[in-house]
Amino acid sequence: MSARRGACPTLFTPMQTGDGLLARIVPAERIAPARFIALCEAAARHGNGTIEVSARGSLQVRGLSAQSAPRFAADAEQLGIAAPGVPVITNPLVGDPTALLDAARIAASLRAAIDDAGLALAPKVSVIVDGGGALHLDALATDVRLRAIETNGGACFHVAVAGDAATATPLGMIPAGAAINVVLGLLRAIAARGDGRAADLLRSEGVAAFQNGSHPWRDVARPQPRPAAETIGLHPLRDDRFAVGVALAFGHAHAEDLAALARAAADREVSAVRPAPDRAVLLIGLRRSDAVALAREAERLDFIVRADDPRRRIIACPGRPACASGLIASRAIAAEIARFRQSPGNRIAVHVSGCRKGCAHPAAAALTIVGTERGCGIVHDGSARATPCAYIDLANIAAEFARFATSEAAHG
Repeated sequence: MSARRGACPTLFTPMQTGDGLLARIVPAERIAPARFIALCEAAARHGNGTIEVSARGSLQVRGLSAQSAPRFAADAEQLGIAAPGVPVITNPLVGDPTALLDAARIAASLRAAIDDAGLALAPKVSVIVDGGGALHLDALATDVRLRAIETNGGACFHVAVAGDAATATPLGMIPAGAAINVVLGLLRAIAARGDGRAADLLRSEGVAAFQNGSHPWRDVARPQPRPAAETIGLHPLRDDRFAVGVALAFGHAHAEDLAALARAAADREVSAVRPAPDRAVLLIGLRRSDAVALAREAERLDFIVRADDPRRRIIACPGRPACASGLIASRAIAAEIARFRQSPGNRIAVHVSGCRKGCAHPAAAALTIVGTERGCGIVHDGSARATPCAYIDLANIAAEFARFATSEAAHG
């Protein structure tokens, strides 16, 4: 069981939470529908039936016990769903015709190279290999990030460390063929400093710690920002096929509902199920008519199928009782306030956090409702760690949100 501070739960080292043990799986690039259905059945059999897709696209299975967690891990391992080793995150849209490079192929080689190198890395260290295309990974923070860039000489990688696309420190451009050696060099630099992250090394030694002269960096400037990626909806693929993206309301669903969605997808000959960042699932390889029909079935099962669904502007952690630290039932509150009309927009408007840690959304939100010993703390334009401007009872949450929604609408 994962107990060390800073460690992450994994399939074989689950983490204790309020509703039992939680196992996390970084999914493989492609999951056959039958295997995804089998995973859902294992989650219901061994846990409490709750499956989450995280903001980074990982699968989380809740409610395992000390006795059932090893059995679930064995079942999941046999299904071959978990990507091995250090998390190497790639674009989730398999078969994207606008991608510049085959990120999945590079990531597979990189995972094997990292494993062969035997690096002692901190549990949270991760790498992003962004091959470009419709569903980029700019919003995810990571230790080492590669972004494919089109140049006169063909596609290259821009390399940056410690952050998301807007905050990571640029190192420069490299040929695509140098990616594995360059990333290994950066990870070796991180590992050599002990149990730390790229951000720790950057703070203590500066960018020079990552520029050891073994590779001639060029074009150090940060690439141009891209419009936010939108997973929800239909996405054209190669060979006149489509993927349909749906989201889990507040990041969680019952295993039975996910299995029902996967069965409906399998009936329409979907080739793969792929958990995706932003708490979503992509169903890949459909004819257009089948993709449209599947979206309707997903809506019937209460998945989010429209980008303007108000639930997408509210983020909530599990809260009480699922989380041992939770002081309020975050997801129940989120479901209640989602019924209010909100002004349009893509940014997170409301964050409901069970405690001051703010695990689900460390950044600021227009309105944060945070569980405290004094009741629900109210924070405007701040994070769960900020000092609340007021404390209210649960019974007054609806009225508080109504005031917020009216004010937000008035200000556009």
